[in-house]
Amino acid sequence: MNKMPRIRLEDSTELLRDVGDEVVERGKRMWEGFTDFALQDNVLEVAVGLIIAAAFTTVVTSFVSEILLPPLSLLPFVHRNLDEKFAVLKKGPHYNFTNGHGYNTVDQATEDGAVVMAYGMFINKLLNFAGVGLALYIVAALYDRFGGSDPIIKHTIKCKYCRKRISSRAKRCVNCTSWQDGREERMH
Repeated sequence: MNKMPRIRLEDSTELLRDVGDEVVERGKRMWEGFTDFALQDNVLEVAVGLIIAAAFTTVVTSFVSEILLPPLSLLPFVHRNLDEKFAVLKKGPHYNFTNGHGYNTVDQATEDGAVVMAYGMFINKLLNFAGVGLALYIVAALYDRFGGSDPIIKHTIKCKYCRKRISSRAKRCVNCTSWQDGREERMH
């Protein structure tokens, strides 16, 4: 039967000190690696861009929901706020047959257990998406026009020969190496 070796108190103190030093050293290396990664230019640019995009999205969402949609709800065929439009696919147990509508709100229908298609909310979100996309395109176009050395909007065309997308300023296709000015056709 093997017996475990005994560790003397003096040896265990030194062993614990060495292990502690190793843990501290590894912690320092990990922290330095993290700060090298987190403070790189492109990581900071992405982080700032995401923060600005989130704030920008909030503003555009507010514009669509609170400025654009209310006038649309005044149209004769809408009858209520667009985000409150829904269709009942399956009625709940307390469906009101007397008024012809059944439910006044989406929340009322879902609380009753009805299956609803909330197409008004979808249209609202679709308009938000279009608004955010259009606003970001305008910002990118302004950046390209007035201050950017590296354009955000990169215009592309299809190569005449391989039909892959390439830069509109390219003289040769990066995919098939064909000349885009027609040299290939003149040679044959």
